[in-house]
Amino acid sequence: MAQADGATNPSGTTIASDADPASQTTIIPHNQQPLVIRTYPSASQLDKSIQHAAAAQEKWARVPLSQRVAIGRRFMEEFGAMRDEIPLELTLQMGRPVKQVPGEIRGTLERAEYMLSIAESALADVSLANTDKPGFRRFIKRTPLGVVLVIAPWNYPFLVMVNSVLPALIAGNAVIIKPSPQTPLAAERFASAFHKAGVPKDVLQVIHLSPELTTAAVKHPLVDFVAFTGSVAGGRAVDIAAAEAKGFKGVGLELGGKDPAYVRADADLDYTVPELVDGAMFNSGQSCCAVERIYVHESIYDDFVSRFVDLTKKYRLGDPTEPETNLGPVVSVASAERIRKQVAAAVQAGAKALIPEDLFAAAQPGTAYVAPQVLVDVNHTMDVMMEETFGPVVGIQKVTGDDEAIALMNDSPYGLTASIWTNAEANPDSQAAFLRMVDELHTGTVFLNRCDYLDPGLAWTGVKDSGRGISLSKFGYDQLTRAKSVHMKIKTSP
Repeated sequence: MAQADGATNPSGTTIASDADPASQTTIIPHNQQPLVIRTYPSASQLDKSIQHAAAAQEKWARVPLSQRVAIGRRFMEEFGAMRDEIPLELTLQMGRPVKQVPGEIRGTLERAEYMLSIAESALADVSLANTDKPGFRRFIKRTPLGVVLVIAPWNYPFLVMVNSVLPALIAGNAVIIKPSPQTPLAAERFASAFHKAGVPKDVLQVIHLSPELTTAAVKHPLVDFVAFTGSVAGGRAVDIAAAEAKGFKGVGLELGGKDPAYVRADADLDYTVPELVDGAMFNSGQSCCAVERIYVHESIYDDFVSRFVDLTKKYRLGDPTEPETNLGPVVSVASAERIRKQVAAAVQAGAKALIPEDLFAAAQPGTAYVAPQVLVDVNHTMDVMMEETFGPVVGIQKVTGDDEAIALMNDSPYGLTASIWTNAEANPDSQAAFLRMVDELHTGTVFLNRCDYLDPGLAWTGVKDSGRGISLSKFGYDQLTRAKSVHMKIKTSP
């Protein structure tokens, strides 16, 4: 999800190469000035914090579920009360235009509301009374795992944290959040809302960690599960560290994406084009499920590309603290340079760039500003169509029909989401075609006529290099608990 640039930790985020190894400095993307410094604990301090979490978890698990849910609802009130303080603070940390931050606040509350609403049913005992023999009672309990380490990224810090932190706490676990060095304030604010709501401080801790300390936390014998969101390289490092630890702890990995869209011949372009432009460019393309490649039926290809380019040219790239800006910088200068190199390599290999860079004066070398770009004449020999860009860039390729589109969509090391755009409302055959393609696509989520959105009622999951495990939905609670079977023989007399 979050690309790794420069010296990285397992959350796929950057620590300046000349930084004090005992601390981290957050750099404001749009002006490259330092924002905050956080000091790392010693190895013994980290060990003590994890021990405190494990001890506190045993008491927290005994708090009745109804009380934990009530605390979760008070968290929503406390977090909602921060809605005026969060936007500028988050913009300074990671660069999203300040006017777009309220959407993340609303989404965080939406996900919290849903996960709280299903908590009692998702965590209820599973009765087998219908098949119990006389004199027997059997049921399956959902019990907490223990201490959950959440390694969170910078690109949507609140949305990603609520996916794992809230259900983990509600299920009776203790949680340690290791935030990205880019968004330390987000994690601290998030945790403070829980603490104000009544979660004990040892049950939910925010600990800023170096790469070495992060590895130590993953390997710690009292850490029972690791929920990681970040780059493929970071996820692999976490998985290896967990495998090398004593015991067999669980690991959930939400990693990268190269999410495709397919625009069928009957798509409503008045609706589809704005949706896909937003899906590609929102948050400067820095989303694990951003649309990074588009396949368009040959009969509408020219019209689609023309409309897409015209709309992309209307973006205002600039200072994200200004209200008129709707496209901010990417997270770092290193990330901007990597994106520019990927575009230049595609052009050198034969792709055509349709957006003149001089339309976006802020996009200068040595800055974190990247001009939005639309590439045509692309193919799957180019990294821009195969490797995650994590920037405001999209490649558009012409296809002859469904079969070619499906083959190209599946030709990827990633499998997070895919979207299909077709007029299912007017054409029942199009809906049937969509449902056929659902079965053929190798991906965790398939959208019809929408993209880049997580519905908390659905399982958020990926295949291939997009990771493994599930967050959100009832299955998100399953990942953060273990099954305990209870087998009772009550009648023992003849």
